[in-house]
Amino acid sequence: MSYTQQPEKTAILADGQVFSHGEMETASRQFAQVLLAGQADLAETRVAFMVVPGFDYVRVQQGIWLAGGVAVPLCITYPLPSLQYVIDDTQASIIVVSPDFEAVLAPYAARQGLRFIRLGQPAPIPGGDLPSVDPSRRAMILYTSGTTNLPKGVVSTHATINAQVNTLLEAWAYSPTDHQLCVLPLHHVHGIINVVTCTLRAGGTVTFMPSFSAEGVLNWCRERAKQPGTGVFMAVPTIYFKLIAHVDTLPDESKETLLQALSTFRLMVSGSAALPVSVMERWETISGHRLLERYGMTELGMAISNPYRGERRAGHIGQPLPGVTVRLADEQYADAAPGEAGEILVKGATVFSEYWQKKDATASAFTPDGWFKTGDVAILEQGYYRILGRSSIDIIKSGGYKLSALEIEEVLRTYPGIADCSVVGLDNDEWGELVAAGLVVSGQSFDTDALTTWLRSQLPAYKMPRRYKILDELPRNAMGKVVKNDLKKLFN
Repeated sequence: MSYTQQPEKTAILADGQVFSHGEMETASRQFAQVLLAGQADLAETRVAFMVVPGFDYVRVQQGIWLAGGVAVPLCITYPLPSLQYVIDDTQASIIVVSPDFEAVLAPYAARQGLRFIRLGQPAPIPGGDLPSVDPSRRAMILYTSGTTNLPKGVVSTHATINAQVNTLLEAWAYSPTDHQLCVLPLHHVHGIINVVTCTLRAGGTVTFMPSFSAEGVLNWCRERAKQPGTGVFMAVPTIYFKLIAHVDTLPDESKETLLQALSTFRLMVSGSAALPVSVMERWETISGHRLLERYGMTELGMAISNPYRGERRAGHIGQPLPGVTVRLADEQYADAAPGEAGEILVKGATVFSEYWQKKDATASAFTPDGWFKTGDVAILEQGYYRILGRSSIDIIKSGGYKLSALEIEEVLRTYPGIADCSVVGLDNDEWGELVAAGLVVSGQSFDTDALTTWLRSQLPAYKMPRRYKILDELPRNAMGKVVKNDLKKLFN
């Protein structure tokens, strides 16, 4: 994990401060010694940390790994009960916090008798050697979103993380000249691996934005274009949606200047949720970039991606990444017939090792011959995978048909006045599940009868939504994914 090939090169920009790769490595090693406190090895002690994104975040996470501990990133916006769940579940014995979060976790740590480290306090840095950590050892526990049940701790080893990073370094051509903006939460694989770890491992630079604003992101992009190096931007569809909405308020001259700035970027990526085709096409007009859409999960990092060089096909997640094997399977886990939909199964060194202390859940997540069952349904079309939805959430079983909620959503988004939407299946005695749509609309009045009339010309009758709910916004999690179980409750 050495970053000293170019120790003087800028690694991190945060809070108006600049940190080099050499400073980052030194600080990470020093923090590892603080964690060890004279021990030879943390020996997979779980270290939960609630740290503001930036230099401190990176040195803490790297320090945990260098000391032989298991990193447990905590979401900085979660309430105390959610934080306690993760700390208790992982049996973390050390808690590290930025000063901002001391009041949140210090009382809890004291009650539980946990070691508590508040960053920013002067402390002696013990000397000594750092342990030699075998790649097969546990390195990190990230938690699933828990949209259908309690969150599970996904365990990645050092080898798993290295495989995830190396796969992307090859597939997306990271380089020391890359300069990437981090606007994503750092308790998810998207931010931790794709943005921060890959960029730094390549010798590039990461700028951390303290809080998201569309104006702030676009201003950074304009300034980035004036500097040496190559800009890279990765986000979720919700962020692109907000950026587009802001651009629409700008005068034509500012739009043209922005297009010139964005067109200098090397790469722009969307993931963590399905990218609406309309958003992809609109962003291409604004930026000159055809977004690279990819597919990944907490359990496997990135698995499928549109190509860095080659056709990026709208509405499709692309092809298997280097070192990742993918197949589509039927309900008995036999290969799906050509042209037929099936569940995405994945094998490879990037796949997680276990759910933390959940042997049964781990066993049921894999087929008998070792394929990880993603729960996502896709179809292979001319060499590109297209997601139809999550088998338990986005595949609606209505009137004997299996319907893709994502396909219906794409049609709804093309209707004038619909700013955003999400489709779910509601339990129904007659139909099994009834197709229902949550709509975010523009304007004071919206005629759902007119929408229904229009939809009859766009969809077969069995795919038609039977119920609508007009909402101010859709319920989403920290990564911008619609929480469909929460949406279903709004129809009650």
